[in-house]
Amino acid sequence: MKASENVKTMIKGFEGLVLKAMRCPAGVWTIGYGHTSGVRPGDMITREAANAQFDADIELFERRLQPMLAGVTLNQNQYDALVSFSFNVGSGALGRSTLLRLVKANPSDPSIRGEFMKWVKGGGKRLPGLVKRRQREADLYFTPCTAA
Repeated sequence: MKASENVKTMIKGFEGLVLKAMRCPAGVWTIGYGHTSGVRPGDMITREAANAQFDADIELFERRLQPMLAGVTLNQNQYDALVSFSFNVGSGALGRSTLLRLVKANPSDPSIRGEFMKWVKGGGKRLPGLVKRRQREADLYFTPCTAA
């Protein structure tokens, strides 16, 4: 399964485009659309390079998700919500989460919504942007897919 264009647009909207490295609220150096690996103060990026890096980052998170979801049947919206979540909190955090444990046990479990909402802090503080993002991810996760 691959991330949809819909979720890529959603992630870009939440991450925002940053052309000069900055610290996010959690204190992590970030550039482009939420790229963190190897970013240092003073780094700069073009819009084109940020888009290419974003595509590479999405592919990386998809590769990391595959083994975590082995044997689990998800619809596109469920998968997209998990891509967005892991893009933001990291694959390792998702892998250790109760959210993933519940998804693997029963992807339709309604308590999954509450697990998304436990991840709304950055730098130890509840952040309105993360509350909005987790709500959107949970809503997406529980939105049935419709046939075209």
